[in-house]
Amino acid sequence: MPIPGRRAFLIVMDSVGCGGAPDAADFGDEGANTLAHIAAACAAGQAEDGRSGPLQLPVLDALGLGAAVRLASGAATPGLSAIPQGRWGAATEVSRGKDTPSGHWELAGAPVPWAWTYFPETTPAFPDALVAEVCRLAGTDGILGNCHASGIPIIEVLGGEHLRTGWPICYTSADSVFQVAAHEQAFGLDRLITLCETLAPTLHAMKVGRVIARPFTGPQDAFVRTANRRDFAIAPPAPTLLDWVQGAGRATHALGKIGDIFSHRGIGTLHKGASDAALFQQLLALTGAAEAGSLSFANFVEFDSLYGHRRDVSGYARALEWFDHATAGFVARLRPGDIAIFTADHGNDPTWRGTDHTRERVPVLVAGAGAGEIGICGFTDVAATIAAWLDVPAQGNGKNFL
Repeated sequence: MPIPGRRAFLIVMDSVGCGGAPDAADFGDEGANTLAHIAAACAAGQAEDGRSGPLQLPVLDALGLGAAVRLASGAATPGLSAIPQGRWGAATEVSRGKDTPSGHWELAGAPVPWAWTYFPETTPAFPDALVAEVCRLAGTDGILGNCHASGIPIIEVLGGEHLRTGWPICYTSADSVFQVAAHEQAFGLDRLITLCETLAPTLHAMKVGRVIARPFTGPQDAFVRTANRRDFAIAPPAPTLLDWVQGAGRATHALGKIGDIFSHRGIGTLHKGASDAALFQQLLALTGAAEAGSLSFANFVEFDSLYGHRRDVSGYARALEWFDHATAGFVARLRPGDIAIFTADHGNDPTWRGTDHTRERVPVLVAGAGAGEIGICGFTDVAATIAAWLDVPAQGNGKNFL
């Protein structure tokens, strides 16, 4: 039986890293620090588009956000100087990747034991056999792209040619990923989803982490990506926190991309939203509806997808400030016995070179468990801590930090 009244909320602020990863240089990311660099830019008046002044995150900072950044990396945190009233620390990843599946799986207790396959930064980036298979499944004579790219720019550049030829736009990044963009009406949303779903086993056998359908709509020069994205991720290498909780007979709620990231393993109820704002409403509703002994696991992706990859410092700061304001209402609704852990899966420093994720430690902020420093912990310790809180048997080598 669950401990009376206890519930857990695990909230991943996608890409909100805090620097200091000891192996950052191995990834070309030594010195990257998403939160510290955004805070510095805001304090210097360099993030004034749609907002102004120092970074204002009073709720997260009161939980220990600024202290976590300073612990992780030693960086200054202008605007984030509160004395922590929550439990706080920073986590170090051991999986050899700075991607979404690696970060989420390890937070859920299952580090990645294999080396991911990455595509070279060449044009073409994909092997001929893979291109031929995409063409066969899509029923086309070719593909567009075949390169490293960021999603919005490649659609702007190749969207018109896609409409003329009907060929799918295929691209990758520094992550282990194969992405396919296509117009929802001209190419067909169902056709795009089926293409990616059918292609996924081939890529997974190659140890490519995800095949992502990236639908867009609109006319030439006004293309817009839609909310109908689908991720087809390779299955986690071992049972995760979601499996542990569900296996103990408890309810699990997945919000946002969590279902796709975990190949829908251990998922009881899936909650989707067209935006992070809509998704936050789902999270607020779960503070009233989630069952005793349950786990609610959420991913808020727009920090990463809308602002990190686009190197939009002002936009990232605005998103953080919006999230902090929303978090105030969420924390106020928590019940006695609830625990909420705010963390991230990797970094995506909008002041950094390129357009890809950055290897960083991540903050670990805990509401509902008193105050005090956790210190530097492991990603897997997050899963072990939630399992202990819910009195669920844990697997792996994570440790309870409470």
